[in-house]
Amino acid sequence: MFRYITKRLLYGLGVMIAIVFIITTIINSSSADAIELSFGQRSNAETIEAKKKELGLDQALIVQQWNYLNDISPISLNSSPNAKHYDNIINLGVIVFKTPYLGRSYQTNEKVLEILKQKVPRTFILAFLSITLATIIGIIIGVVAALNQHTWIDNLCQMLSVLGYSLPSYVTAIILALIFAFYLGDFTGLNVTGGLTVLNDSGDEVYQWRNLILPVVALGIRPIGIVTQLTRSAMLDVLHQDYIRTAKAKGLSNFNVNFKHGLRNALNPVVTSVTGWLASLTAGAFFVENVFSYDGLGLEIIRALENYDVPVILAIVLFVAAVFVIINILSDLLYALLDPRVRITG
Repeated sequence: MFRYITKRLLYGLGVMIAIVFIITTIINSSSADAIELSFGQRSNAETIEAKKKELGLDQALIVQQWNYLNDISPISLNSSPNAKHYDNIINLGVIVFKTPYLGRSYQTNEKVLEILKQKVPRTFILAFLSITLATIIGIIIGVVAALNQHTWIDNLCQMLSVLGYSLPSYVTAIILALIFAFYLGDFTGLNVTGGLTVLNDSGDEVYQWRNLILPVVALGIRPIGIVTQLTRSAMLDVLHQDYIRTAKAKGLSNFNVNFKHGLRNALNPVVTSVTGWLASLTAGAFFVENVFSYDGLGLEIIRALENYDVPVILAIVLFVAAVFVIINILSDLLYALLDPRVRITG
């Protein structure tokens, strides 16, 4: 088990290093100058050159990439131009243990790590509630469809699942915002736009949980369709297995046969899908957040792209990649936990 997790983490590390090289190469090939854009009309040649030298952007691309990897690693060499900005340093001479340094925003000069600390919980709450909603509703509809195979109930469930999966999340978000927040806003009390927190009259941050309702539904509709189809297919396969016929022959109730023996063994593909979708929703929430002006990672990276705020863009892309790596590992472990036939080896 330990060898397996270590190997997968090393693979994930390789993926993230490749992402750094690919993204920085793409950005460097662009004709836009991030430093010049960050200064705007205040810029002049001397100021821009001084800032580039301070950030190490006057060096060759491969050197910049090495310095960035050195900065974001918790164990690094004490040779980066940004070494003076490191936090929680344990200096062992050449080797330094520290908090990963993701740079500062070119627009606000705020530490990118602090931006992530503010935005990540909001996006994670949105993605987690969406996949929870999708899992519960999708499994229920899938089981109902499987137990009523070839009936109008089955056909209706399949039609709704295909319709839900066919709609892009941002289209669903726009439709929900128009209907339930704009036209029916007086009855529902829901807002067209709004984040998880708002400032009250005293200037204090207060939570507005109702602002989560429409984004959660909009983000959860597509995975509901997938979970429904997977649950139905897996249940139909399991219900035709020999051990299910044996359980029925022993006189077990339909509830025990269908749920205790059937559903548990049908959940393996669903678990794989759900964990993958949780990672996808963390990234896919970007469009929905933009529609509802929900102040999470999605809205932040859109602003960063508009302003060419390279440190913020790189940090969010790397965070999403890390989420995919970690969730894929957890998915394999959970798969083995649910199915005794599955064994994880190094």
